[in-house]
Amino acid sequence: MNDSLDSMLEKMRVLEKDILRELQKKEQEFFYEVRQGKIRFTTEARARHKLLVKRFTAYIRESRFMILLTTPVILSCILPIALMDLFMSVYQAVCFPIYGIPKVKRADYIQLDRRHLAYLNWAEKLNCEYCGYANGVLACATEIAARTEQYWCPIKHALRMKSMHSRYRHFFDYGDAEHYRQQIETVRRSFEDIDQDEAKVPAAPAST
Repeated sequence: MNDSLDSMLEKMRVLEKDILRELQKKEQEFFYEVRQGKIRFTTEARARHKLLVKRFTAYIRESRFMILLTTPVILSCILPIALMDLFMSVYQAVCFPIYGIPKVKRADYIQLDRRHLAYLNWAEKLNCEYCGYANGVLACATEIAARTEQYWCPIKHALRMKSMHSRYRHFFDYGDAEHYRQQIETVRRSFEDIDQDEAKVPAAPAST
């Protein structure tokens, strides 16, 4: 495999962890803490937030008509997203034990915690939770698909890609026939780094 590309991808993973650590520092800056899966703001912060709530009537009045008109369209997307959530959960529950692939933890990707923000009205909270669920499902599905691809076809693409999923760095170079035939069984079972990462990084707090 391309050592230079593997090194850059590893640096990206390290950078992502650094970003997460920086985000955790925001707890102190914005006066909240996450303890035992619960999010707690200080009394002063909650009082300040409540002063900034926009009434639902004002929220609707200030929204553009075309945005209001498209609301049923975006809400209807919950159906295919929920179906994807269901089918991907069933798929990995049935197939991953057979393939020897570690299951993706759904709770690591779907976090519904924005409803705790007192400066959001109920419509904004609904929008935020919807977005959190939808993007969480898609991210979880991407990871499930990535691990599946590592098992069935761990070969990098020759054409340029906009982004690469988490397992891509383990794939064989495009056209590297010799290594593919020699090491395919090893690579399709190389998930040790997932267990190592989960042991190092604390589990994401559950939303309440």
